[in-house]
Formats: sequence, structure tokens, C-alpha cells
Amino acid sequence: MNIRKIITFTFVLAAIAAMAIGLSSCERVASIVSDGEMPPMEEMPPPMAEGIPIGLVVSLTGKDAEPYGLPMKRGFELAQEEINMLSPMPLMFIPADDQSSEAGAIEAVQQLVDQGVPAIVGIAISDYLEDAFPIAQEAGVVAFSSVSSAAGLSGKIGDYVFRTGLAVDIMNPSGVMATHGTLGYTKVALIYDAADTYSESSNGELKKALEASGVEILTEETFQTGDTDFNVQLTNIMAMEPDALFVSALSVEMTQVIIQAGALGIPDTVQLIVPDLTAKEIQDAGDAAEGAIAFTGWTALSNIPGNQDFIEKYRAKYGIEPEPWAAQSYATLRILAAAIAKAQSADAAAIRDALAQTMDFPTILGNFSFDPNGEAVYDPVVLMVKDGALQLFE
Repeated sequence: MNIRKIITFTFVLAAIAAMAIGLSSCERVASIVSDGEMPPMEEMPPPMAEGIPIGLVVSLTGKDAEPYGLPMKRGFELAQEEINMLSPMPLMFIPADDQSSEAGAIEAVQQLVDQGVPAIVGIAISDYLEDAFPIAQEAGVVAFSSVSSAAGLSGKIGDYVFRTGLAVDIMNPSGVMATHGTLGYTKVALIYDAADTYSESSNGELKKALEASGVEILTEETFQTGDTDFNVQLTNIMAMEPDALFVSALSVEMTQVIIQAGALGIPDTVQLIVPDLTAKEIQDAGDAAEGAIAFTGWTALSNIPGNQDFIEKYRAKYGIEPEPWAAQSYATLRILAAAIAKAQSADAAAIRDALAQTMDFPTILGNFSFDPNGEAVYDPVVLMVKDGALQLFE
């Protein structure tokens, strides 16, 4: 069944439910999906039997499932549960597994577009997004990634594409500025996955930021997605005696680079700086990750309104600590729900326009805005591994 056929009826029901309890404006609805103070439960309308269909594309199988897809799914589901308890316009997920591949992402997005969803959330890997989201753009369907962060992709693809993750052209220069002034490194080495869009983009932005700071780049070593032995590259780097080593890679390769760097003594002699390093890679890498620095968009240490409440609810529901990708996905659905409430429509163009107007919206990432290209704007965070855990970089 084409989902668009049920949307008009759904919104008629939503409007009736809203009027029945005296909602005075769309701002009243939007307020219940922010990450700040929630109104008392008894003031909220009950959930509806039907919902607004939202496509959900994450990696449920394959190499990207554990580090990215499953945390994203948990974050989306927690936000959905909370929104649907309090909103007259509940969100109904139509899930699709991208199978940790570009082909899987293309197939998943095409299937959801064919079913007539007004919006799709998910897709972590920039390579997958680059090939799959143009399908949504061409069909006029909102495509909203909670994790992808290679520079410039939203603007490149089109006006229906939005991203929650801080693009590397925002995050990496900020991280370099914060660490260079404190650590005073003057000569560095770079290593990155030349076959991955995010990693290549991250490395490029690091290079520009370092050169702008007057830092000498001794070498840029590369590898390919799926490689497991990095000793040649790391040995070359060690021979040049850099002050710091910057690593741009996805989770699997990132972890192995850190472990093999540790075996060569890099944590003791060279400052390791790894954008998007998370607790998962730290746990997997063990002592080799000690002292490493991360650039990120979210931290469990933040007392931003709603953040500690999110952490407590996540622990209670899943029995584990929340991952950054779960936090970003949680924020993503709340931003989308607020846009739908503001638009008072499940029309994709109306949702797109409302999203584009998002400005200083309170989330667990901080006050969130979109730039004119649909890229996220909020404050990045720099962290450092101390005693096996990420702490604020001082």
C-alpha cells in the first residue's frame, strides 16, 4: 500500500486530537519534542493508532552494525517512544537494513521512496549516503542522516538532505585549534583510509587546518577499507619522529591502527589524535588508546539540559552506556518531529521547509541549527582518553 494515501487521514485525526485537548499552536506541539524540560505527562495527548510513516535505514547486519547501526537504532527508538507518548502525531518507523553496503543503502532508500514515505532517517556511512540520498532528493523525500560527516554532502546532493553529525570542515578545524594551542605540536603525520569518503574528507580538513596553523606535515600515509596490516605505514611514520599522529578512519580500521600503533610505542612518544573516536574503539583497543584525543559532537559528561536524563533513560532501557551515534540519532528524531509539528503536515516539501528553518533548537547536543546547506551547527567537543575513559580535554 502506498503510504501517502493514509497521511491525509492521519493528520485529520491528529488535528481533531489536538483541538480536543486545547492545543493553541504548532509551537505547543513542537515544545514536547525538544530535549529540554518536558511538560507534565497528564497534559499530553494520547498516542494515535496510526502514525506518520518515517523510513529508518541503518546497518542491522554486516561490519557497520555493531559500531554504528545498532546504536543508531536504539537512539531512534528511544526518541520515538518518548515522542509518541506525548504527541498527537506519533511517528511510525518503516525499517530497512542497508546491510553495511552502498548497494544495500541504495536498495533500502529506493524501497522506502517507492512506498511513499515523506522522510527517511539514518545512514551512517558517507559513502552510502553519497549514492543513496540522491534517490530521495530526486523523489522529493526528506533524507536526514544522524551520523554522516564528510564535508559538503548535504549541499552537494540537494535541499531535501540534512545531517545531524558535525561535518568535518566544522569539527576538525575546531579540534586542531583547541589541541595545537595546548600541546604545541609543530610536526605531525597523517594516516587515513583513501577508499572511504569520510576518512578522505576528514584527512583533507585536518591537513588544511594544520597548514593554516603553521604545523609541518611530515607524511600522509594511506590504506584501503578492509586492510588489516598497517605496520609499514606506521613504521614509516615512527621513523620521521612526529609530535602527533592524526588518524582518519571508520571504526574497524581505526581500532586496528590504534592497536598496531600502540605495539610500536606511539602512545608513549607521539600524541595520537583520532576524530570520531568513541568508547567502543577505546574498549577494543585497550591500553593502546590511552592518551588519545577525540573530536566529537556529543559527550556523556555534558550537563546540557536533557542530556543526563537521556543517559539515564538509555541505561534503563538498554542496560548499556549510550554511544555518540545513539545520542545523535535521538536528537535527529526530535528535530524531525519538531519540524513536522511546525509544518502541521506530512508533506515532504513542508517538512523540508520547516527543517531548514531550525534555529537554536534545544537538543542534547546543544542548541542546534542548520546552515543554508542543511549541515548541522552546534558546538563541537574535544575529549581525551584518561584511565580508559573519555574525559574533557583540558
